[in-house]
Amino acid sequence: MNQASSAVTFEDFEKLDIRVGRVVEVKPFPDGRYSTHILMIDFGAELGTKKSLAKLAPNYEGNEVVGRLVLCVVNVPPRQIGKHQSEVLTLGVPDEYGNVVLLHPDRNVPLGARLY
Repeated sequence: MNQASSAVTFEDFEKLDIRVGRVVEVKPFPDGRYSTHILMIDFGAELGTKKSLAKLAPNYEGNEVVGRLVLCVVNVPPRQIGKHQSEVLTLGVPDEYGNVVLLHPDRNVPLGARLY
């Protein structure tokens, strides 16, 4: 069975807390097997700033995502990646070569806004 045919209930979807954050800092993560950068993402007053490890290369240089709005799952358990702990999951989709393209709103929205 492929992923597209695995049905979930609306209640399952509602369990995901997907929020908008602004990337405020990016550092390279050359030791990462799958992640290439460490992102600090500001979700506003309610959630604060969280760390996410993400595979930005080759589509993004680290500094070009600073200031960009991104969508993240904020209620996943922290995941240890090397010596860093990723607190949120930054969302993206693959391009035609399988490299990450970040998901983001096409307009300016409040930090911490929840996807519905």
